Amino acid sequence: MSIVALDLQAQYKSYQAEIDVALKQVVDSANFIQGQAVRDFEASFAEYLQVEEVVGCSSGTDALFLALAALGVTKGDEVITTPFTFIATVEAISYLGAVPVFVDSDLETFNIDPELIAEKITEKTKVILPISLFGLPANMSSINKIALDNRLVVLEDAAQSIGASYSGKKSGNLATIAATSFFPSKPLGAYGDGGAVIVRNNQKMAHKIRCLLNHGQTEKYHHSFIGINGRLDSMQAAVLSVKLKYLDDEVRRRNEIATKYLGSLAKDFYSFQKIAAHAYSAFAQFSLVAKKPRKKILDHLTRHEIPWSIYYPIPIHLQKAFEFLGYKTGDFPNCEKLAKTIFSIPIHPFLKDEEVEKIISVLNSA
Repeated sequence: MSIVALDLQAQYKSYQAEIDVALKQVVDSANFIQGQAVRDFEASFAEYLQVEEVVGCSSGTDALFLALAALGVTKGDEVITTPFTFIATVEAISYLGAVPVFVDSDLETFNIDPELIAEKITEKTKVILPISLFGLPANMSSINKIALDNRLVVLEDAAQSIGASYSGKKSGNLATIAATSFFPSKPLGAYGDGGAVIVRNNQKMAHKIRCLLNHGQTEKYHHSFIGINGRLDSMQAAVLSVKLKYLDDEVRRRNEIATKYLGSLAKDFYSFQKIAAHAYSAFAQFSLVAKKPRKKILDHLTRHEIPWSIYYPIPIHLQKAFEFLGYKTGDFPNCEKLAKTIFSIPIHPFLKDEEVEKIISVLNSA
């Protein structure tokens, strides 16, 4: 039995007929950039999320950049976020000349701790940028209230959480604006890079984002903004339109597997991301905190050919690229503790029951 971390081949075989037809339609049309396939996907995705506007773009990183730029974030502004994330979140802030201001993690949810946000707000704060980590939305009701009380904007980083929900609303529709990624390993993944900015109740902002991602053009060769080449190509949009139809079924399967893990893994050895009753995770990853030495557990998994990953071994505030911020070890103890103890195991929707049982057995024998 060979267990894989993510079985994209099995997924393709399941939807192959539809995907092949969709890709052939793009090739036949020869409309590869911002074609009908992109418009169709944006409309379907907006309907799925129950939002007014979805703007497809070239990656999740560009989605963050475009969202922040459209919000007017610029040099000297402060954006509150967490250091326990992939670097793209903070890259986008820094490329605009803004300053990332970090808030420690909640040890139960692994997400940004909303109780620590207010103390980091200054007159320079412009945006709060929570990450819906591992597929679980952050505490968006508390974060949105803090933003409202302080006249700030919330930008949800939903790169890992499309298919999740919070208080009955889909992730991506939990704040003024959201950014997501369609990297192949995401719950909704393309066959290359891709992303989207999700905009609620603001057509003017959506229009600006569409201009920014196409070299700042308002019409051909008329450039009203300094933009980027950040367009979503039609081939990726065609694949995403097919996969979107099956997303909820795949997320349900991820949750079935997660329930088995939570009910069977030894609580004396592992703790897990806490999910509130009103939240529903997309389980982009299933992450455990090792209560015993992590290395011994990972060596045991490797010997038994169980794939594993660590998200994220070095928090952003300790990365060399962000030395200029002046943070040091000990500044965010919860985040640093998670980085030293957390690891992830397979949870893709094509994992067989017997494979799940093997993973549980191996973990419990570690």
